[in-house]
Amino acid sequence: MRAVRFHEFGGLQNLRIDQVPRPTPGDAEVVIQITRAGVSPLDDKVRNGVLPPSMRKPLPLVPGASAVGRVIDPGASGHAPGTRVLLCGWGYGTKLDGTWRAEAAVPSSHLVPIPEQVDDDEAAALAAGSGYLTAWLALTRVARLRPGQVVLAPGIYGAVASAAAQVAPLLGASKVISTARGADRLAAIPRADGLAVIDLEAETLADGVARLTDGAGVDVVLDGLGGDLTGQALGALRQGGVVVSIGYTAGTKASIDVTDLIWKTARLEGFLFTAFAQQELADTYGTLLGHLAEGALRPAVDRVYPLEQAAEAQRRVVEDRPLGRVFLDPQA
Repeated sequence: MRAVRFHEFGGLQNLRIDQVPRPTPGDAEVVIQITRAGVSPLDDKVRNGVLPPSMRKPLPLVPGASAVGRVIDPGASGHAPGTRVLLCGWGYGTKLDGTWRAEAAVPSSHLVPIPEQVDDDEAAALAAGSGYLTAWLALTRVARLRPGQVVLAPGIYGAVASAAAQVAPLLGASKVISTARGADRLAAIPRADGLAVIDLEAETLADGVARLTDGAGVDVVLDGLGGDLTGQALGALRQGGVVVSIGYTAGTKASIDVTDLIWKTARLEGFLFTAFAQQELADTYGTLLGHLAEGALRPAVDRVYPLEQAAEAQRRVVEDRPLGRVFLDPQA
């Protein structure tokens, strides 16, 4: 069976196709044929050795944190062969071999059935980068979003911000603000009710938020970028607001003005999937798939690559930063 693996940390050239044994299901496991495997910035961080040893398995490692597929060996799970499923569970592509392979044996509790109205690309786009899952849990469980509040999710081309633009209104947000850089990238963003995007080449984050909120600021920030933006986002909060720190694409070091925390009685919270039980992750994906089937969510698809082009797929995600999600097709 074919799988993409890397045997040492480093650049894209370390990704290679290996022949690995086909999986057999253990206790409470199901074998799935993977039809779409997500490609995300996390895969790039893992391959470059950024994660601490406690968060990754010994090499070699199969990357890939998300997938959709079909049940081919249900074991004792009760899943019918041929059932289309979304893989839902923490640790794939980090502490466990991931999804850039033709088949995988996974716990049955990590599988969520995909509604008939949803095709594989739509389900894979919902899961790739975990943007929708992150946005939903961060807004409901961490930030505790209330109806009528304003959400700032910088970096609209990222998985979390693009998902938040759709998820936050479903949860009652009155406005979602995001960011992009340059008129061309701004023009490519689909228009949506309640979404405003600041061009950071034309104005600062502070000026843009002040303009869009009449100087009041935002209630919730989903910070998937980190770096210099974290301090700016904290400064954009209104009284009692919260910044949820989710990622660090722009850097792991941030400088803040502590008076933004003190005088605004603000909160700065971290987000990690390990804070949630597996059943909650699966239930949340069930809810999201329901909204997807109803047309309330519209995840964007960019490109689908065969396993042999995994390096190009990863480059596409990290360097080109497309608006839609990128997948591998292990069956191509």
